[in-house]
Amino acid sequence: MGLISAALSAGGSVLSDQWRDYFYCESLSTEVLLTKARKKQGKGNDNIISNGSIVAVNEGQCMILVDQGQITEICAEPGEFVYDTSTEPSIFYGDLGENIVNSFKEFYKRLSFSGGTAKDQRVYYINTKEIIGNKYGTVNPVPFRVVDTNVGLDMDIDIRCHGEYSYRIVDPVLFYKNIVGNVDGEFRRDKIDSQLKSELLTALQPAFAKISEMGIRYSALPGHTTEIADALNEVLSKKWTEVYGIKISSFGVSSVNASEEDEKTIKELQRAGALKNPNMAAATLASAQAQAMQDAAKNTATGPMMALAGMNMAQQAGGMNAQQLFAMGAQQPQQAAPQMAPQSAGNSWTCSCGNVNTGNFCPNCGSQRPAAGWTCSCGTVNTGNFCTNCGSPRG
Repeated sequence: MGLISAALSAGGSVLSDQWRDYFYCESLSTEVLLTKARKKQGKGNDNIISNGSIVAVNEGQCMILVDQGQITEICAEPGEFVYDTSTEPSIFYGDLGENIVNSFKEFYKRLSFSGGTAKDQRVYYINTKEIIGNKYGTVNPVPFRVVDTNVGLDMDIDIRCHGEYSYRIVDPVLFYKNIVGNVDGEFRRDKIDSQLKSELLTALQPAFAKISEMGIRYSALPGHTTEIADALNEVLSKKWTEVYGIKISSFGVSSVNASEEDEKTIKELQRAGALKNPNMAAATLASAQAQAMQDAAKNTATGPMMALAGMNMAQQAGGMNAQQLFAMGAQQPQQAAPQMAPQSAGNSWTCSCGNVNTGNFCPNCGSQRPAAGWTCSCGTVNTGNFCTNCGSPRG
């Protein structure tokens, strides 16, 4: 038994004389995942397919022929096909991919009825279009790892998110065998929505772990929905793709947020990490001092002078001030300069303060570059024209 394209066999009078039934499916809405075919012509048993019958397949549909509960024919290409019991089983898999062929071979067992017809034959149509509008929402927080290499931040937080996702039936054989089975009418999406949503939310945790390893921040998740969909398919492939025959097409994130406590902690750590830069620390300290002076000027209880005196004492006890921090920030690029463009040993000199310089004055303490010296034969280092130890002239 098998299917033959009606266009190829239309010229054959033998088959055309035997066309008795016409099986079709007008349309499949996004709410219907599988439906039993309608019979337009013929008055026989709906579960018997006569030899020479025509089966029509539309875009976005996959037709499967079930004989005694066993899938015997598959067709996902649009067109009209003739059912011929004298031919071998055939597969027209369209754009579903060759994996459907492997699934068909794995489940198919050839039936033998001694040349007679089977007692129960059914034609089903499976929706292969993208099933959109599947809403999800995290009732319980999902762990997410926050990594910020700029400030050395690495911590786990709890986030909540919600949105929509879409999926496609990519292997109708697995979908029929493991999900649907023989039905008399329709199989609608609401029968599996709850199960899919539960498994999706369970897979979010390892999927988000893969996303965080890529350095994507949780606040940027709405802009990386493609990466999330790929991560979810990787996590769910063993269950959805290899068992259900379903694959996530797209994943949308409407909103994502962390708890107020985690948000506060992240901001504090990022602020503390930013203050590792002396210039940032100096600017922060200067701003705080300016605000303190404004507050002191408004203090009428003890007087502005007493408040300023207390602020000066606190500054002296603290050790660092804004000027010192700005000076440290100014030294960083200067100290990095010899590493970026090394100078020759004869052009650089080390000041008594420890700063390495190339000019005539130290930019850190202002000391003048020492005069070039020479070493006498007696071992004394001199700067004049005669050795201060033995009186020998400069060579």
